[in-house]
Amino acid sequence: MAPGQQIRTTLRSSGLAPHKKLGQNFLVHRHTAERIVELAAPAKDDVIVEVGVGLGALTNPIAARAAEVIGIETDSGLVQFHRDQNDLPANVTLIHADILKISLEQLVERSGGPLKIIANLPYSVSSPFLFRLLDHRALVDWAVVMLQKEVALRLTAEPGTREYGIPSVLFAACAAIESLMPVKPEEFHPRPRVDSQVIRIRFRPPPERLAHIPPFDWNMMKKIVHTCFARRRKTLLNGLAAAGLIADRNLLKAVIERAGLSPTIRAEQLSLEQFADLARCMEEYTGKAATGSTGNLNHIST
Repeated sequence: MAPGQQIRTTLRSSGLAPHKKLGQNFLVHRHTAERIVELAAPAKDDVIVEVGVGLGALTNPIAARAAEVIGIETDSGLVQFHRDQNDLPANVTLIHADILKISLEQLVERSGGPLKIIANLPYSVSSPFLFRLLDHRALVDWAVVMLQKEVALRLTAEPGTREYGIPSVLFAACAAIESLMPVKPEEFHPRPRVDSQVIRIRFRPPPERLAHIPPFDWNMMKKIVHTCFARRRKTLLNGLAAAGLIADRNLLKAVIERAGLSPTIRAEQLSLEQFADLARCMEEYTGKAATGSTGNLNHIST
């Protein structure tokens, strides 16, 4: 029986079906799942958090390589299926939960250290999951994630390209990203209409490029990046002015120039280093504004 047909038979005999609402696509070829886990390269003493257990295509090869697997599955039907079949390895703990809502702090406590994640995510969940990783990056060692190819390209996009945007800058500011392998639509049931890409996002150790960038305030960086790309066709000055980060337009212009930037440049043209410079200058000015010490812009240094 062909792998795709085998999955259809398994689902049908258990009264299950791929949920369109959940965007489920099941891996059908064992060698593909094994290759993904091989490239993820979990160590023998690792506790791996698997997001999206599905029918266990990745779970079994992960369990064969790691000390323990904590599987997170949001589909109650699939959770019950595994409990009825008792088909998962003994070193797998299956948790019925939504990865977007579960406490990552509790997962860290349970795993005994920063999280090591392997995930085959529905495309509809990938973007909020990625931003949750960013917000909780201090809790994560690395994550190997299967994404829509277009989303994966955005994470590594360069300034001046169409794909360059919020995730490009924010992930460059805290993580190293490595493409591991492409995955074609025929590797899934049901088949998606797009290609997929498996990537590794590594937060520890910090990327080497950050050693050459002076420290910056993460919250200010995040605020500026979101603000600028929400208005990506506007100039830097107009985009930031519309957000009201600095009410006085002339002062805002001076802060941008103090960061070594032209007020007429657009966000999609700025490098990570330039965003970091701008974040430092904006943070310094707003910090001085809070203490009432902004008599003139000479208080702002670069």
